[in-house]
Amino acid sequence: MGTVVSFDVRNPDVPARALNVAIDYLHDIDRRFSPYKTDSEVTRIMRGELAVDDASPDVRWIMGLCDELARLTDGYFDARKYRADGLPDPTGVVKGWAVEEAAFILIDAGATDFLVNGGGDIVARGSPVPGSSEPWRVGIQHPLERNKLAAVLEVRDGAVATSGTYERGEHVIDPHTRKPATDLVSLTVVGRSLTFADAYATAAFAMGRKGAEWLAGLEGYEAFAITSDGLTLATPGLPRVQNDLDVGPHLQQPSVVEPESGVVCARFIQQLLCRGVKKGNRIRRTENDAHFFPHPVMYHCAG
Repeated sequence: MGTVVSFDVRNPDVPARALNVAIDYLHDIDRRFSPYKTDSEVTRIMRGELAVDDASPDVRWIMGLCDELARLTDGYFDARKYRADGLPDPTGVVKGWAVEEAAFILIDAGATDFLVNGGGDIVARGSPVPGSSEPWRVGIQHPLERNKLAAVLEVRDGAVATSGTYERGEHVIDPHTRKPATDLVSLTVVGRSLTFADAYATAAFAMGRKGAEWLAGLEGYEAFAITSDGLTLATPGLPRVQNDLDVGPHLQQPSVVEPESGVVCARFIQQLLCRGVKKGNRIRRTENDAHFFPHPVMYHCAG
């Protein structure tokens, strides 16, 4: 994944072994999915040495998910058009999924109050003060001034993912034009699943300004976007803290965006098919996770 993942677990009774298991699992994902490792499964698929059907269950599932995301986002998230060379590259969704799987490992170990941060992609569970209603507060980096925040979000039992140009430059490509997306400089998605928040952030960023309208129509997801000319856009339900950090220098006050007509509702993602996922694999979840992860259907397709 090429990023640093940090864990903030507030429950003192969670065994240290759970963190070790989560970290080992993240290393395993990096080993199998990194396009920078010559022997990873993804690299071997790119070189034509490994068929997707012969890959590990996780890789097969992620490649199938990428195909469904391409359909649901009208091609704005397309792992097969992400690279200039046209080779399939699922890394646009792998980081969010990997961090979320690490969070599930902590949940399985009894953790109820924690935050996992993978390069700015966040899963927040419970409260920083166990037993209280206090939410986690997540700052959105100001795109022009590194020591300032553009907004602060309040998050409980949710996820936050951001796509932007201030860290990696113009790296998000509009698959329809094959050119870098430049209408926005930052777009943050808040929702219950980091796997999908991560993919939706990439897709909406590629859409440009209409991406905020598209996100406003997704059930269970909210967005905060900053345009290249300093306008800020927010969906109506964004869990934002109202204080002097909301709008930093050179940014205009947020405009509330409404859904575009005919937008696909996020509930249809439950129709996703698991392609060849076997029993006992990490991505198989239980009904007990349904309150935290809203798409349990895809985790019960094991053949």
